Amino acid sequence: MKPRGYGFLLLLLHVLRAVIAQEKNIVSKLGDNATLSCIYKKRDLQLKNLRVYWQLANQKKCAVVHAWISGRDNNSNQCIHFKNRTQLFWDRLENGDFSLLLLNVSQSDKHTYKCIVQEINERPRVVHQAQVVLSLAASYSQPILSGPIRNSTGEEVTFSCRSGNGYPKPNVYWINKMNNSLLIPSTLKFIPHSDGTYSVFSTLTVKATSNMQIECSIENEMLQENLSANYTQQKQSNDSSTENLEKSGKVAQAAGIVSIVILLGLLAVLICWLWRRRSSNLVSYTDVQPNEYEGGLN
Repeated sequence: MKPRGYGFLLLLLHVLRAVIAQEKNIVSKLGDNATLSCIYKKRDLQLKNLRVYWQLANQKKCAVVHAWISGRDNNSNQCIHFKNRTQLFWDRLENGDFSLLLLNVSQSDKHTYKCIVQEINERPRVVHQAQVVLSLAASYSQPILSGPIRNSTGEEVTFSCRSGNGYPKPNVYWINKMNNSLLIPSTLKFIPHSDGTYSVFSTLTVKATSNMQIECSIENEMLQENLSANYTQQKQSNDSSTENLEKSGKVAQAAGIVSIVILLGLLAVLICWLWRRRSSNLVSYTDVQPNEYEGGLN
């Protein structure tokens, strides 16, 4: 037979489990809307007997983010920073979903949020708590990789890679794509902006080889995004392209000369034909004139 205190202990643990704050971590992009989750799983909820408070954990000056009391919003004590930026999902309340929608998040919204659900009978009693840690991030722009147009083998060359408007600070990798080895950057700078985002600028100095393939990679771990730009040395193909252009130019020049020669030939033939025709007309006229004269005398 189990001792009487054992059943009471189980009941106490069940109650404590219901009210201990469950912590979740979410990541939102700057400027997006974030949903802070708070779900109280209980059947036959009496919404009129519930109060829901969203607060900032460990904040004294500005604590109230959103309040819902006896079936309606009550934000008389709401922090001005969250004014007109918070709302509950009214179609989910009956299912115990008291999640909060936070609009247009910015760097100043990076906090730990606490959801407190109270049941009002004879006196208010906390029946559920949840904590949400909101982390913010922003995607970096497609990196721009600049490198030498032409170089000689063994010559030191410098590449530069830049990307901007991201958060938090990214990981920057220089990769030799010929063997997928990591290269050590010459410089790495992070430039902060007024909106809390960063731009990143990095350079790499290496000795040129006959066939170079370099990649610059910008990794945002928080968003699990990886953007890259590639450089491929195409010296031989560039030379062949130049040779092809020179050959094309020579062919075009030869074709132009041939066309002029043909045109001059045709013009010479035309002049000869016109001259011969004119000469034949003069001969015919000379032959006819004496006969006409003799006929006139008769």
